[in-house]
Amino acid sequence: MSRQTRFKKTGKGSFFGDMLYQPLLKRNPNHFLIALNNLYDWDSYSGKLLMLYKGKGIAGRPPYEPVLIYKLLFISYLFDVSEREVERLSDNYLMIKWFLGLAVDEAPPDHSTLTAFKERLLSNQGWGVLERMFDGMLQEARDRGLQLGAIQVLDSVHTQANVNNIKVRERQESGQEPRDPDARVVNKGKRQVVTADGKAVEREIRYRGFKTHTSVNAETLIVTSIIPALGNTADNKAFEALRRHDRELGLPVTTYSGDRAYDDTDIYTRLKEEGLFSGITLNDYRTEKKDGNKGLWLALKASETYKEGRQVRYRVEMPYGWIKAWHGFERCRYLGLARYAIQSLLTFMVSNAKRIVKLLTGITFRAQAKGRRAEVFKPVYAMMPWA
Repeated sequence: MSRQTRFKKTGKGSFFGDMLYQPLLKRNPNHFLIALNNLYDWDSYSGKLLMLYKGKGIAGRPPYEPVLIYKLLFISYLFDVSEREVERLSDNYLMIKWFLGLAVDEAPPDHSTLTAFKERLLSNQGWGVLERMFDGMLQEARDRGLQLGAIQVLDSVHTQANVNNIKVRERQESGQEPRDPDARVVNKGKRQVVTADGKAVEREIRYRGFKTHTSVNAETLIVTSIIPALGNTADNKAFEALRRHDRELGLPVTTYSGDRAYDDTDIYTRLKEEGLFSGITLNDYRTEKKDGNKGLWLALKASETYKEGRQVRYRVEMPYGWIKAWHGFERCRYLGLARYAIQSLLTFMVSNAKRIVKLLTGITFRAQAKGRRAEVFKPVYAMMPWA
């Protein structure tokens, strides 16, 4: 006789875990967490995550249901708080506690549980599980009526390593190992910065860090594919992996756009082989040649698909701005490339979830901008399915 999967009791379904929340839910039918909870089949993730547990929920002490721990980590990224702080947050705020599936009188899991959960993600092909969940959220949204546009924009975003540059030099001079050996020096070129006394000066921006290569749907601003990498990885080298993942998702893409870093003959060849168009910004040397080999590039530059791709290329910067301003992606949470990959995937998953909830329902995590800055769009649902 097979043994049943067992999980730690959280009071879900009891008076304190169901009935007591009902007045709160009725007063806030358009709360972001209610929409987030109802738009996705969160319970379906438990089976995928349970495979990372040694006892599979059968042997040993009953663990928390994996999706609860995943939701807790998700909340820490959504609210941009530490894993210690999210423990307190989930104990003090009823809507978060409801979203997690905890009864009102239940204490949330200790922050050390999240540490153990991340270690599981780092082993047993946990990255693949997370990536499938990332893809699953997008597929569920498409099943619910979300329409993606035909233009994908390629770019990468840097994240500063969790190190002190002065101490890095001190460790190097004393012959010690670097605190984060995976972090690479990133040269961002000259930028205008404002000093402490209010003067604008131009400085060379250099730091140690990582980067995430992305493919972003220009119309919806949803990130469809990501490749976390070392900070000095060339952008054009990530195209093949990004395109492969977009293709596996079955995206309705016809055109790829990007800046000059993607002006690569191999990329143009691959696009042509697949019957796709290019909106990638051409380097001047392509069209200013003095020989007869520039006709092809001039024709590309004059094409409507090239112009359309160029016109929307700037939109890739918008999700980058959101994750840096609201989700702490300016700086690494952890050390090492493997842990940075977890941060990258969860950060973009949170950003996508916010965007998807808005496009489907019109419900936003923060108050919408007004006036000229307001985004004009029509939500897929005129009325909430759970209303």
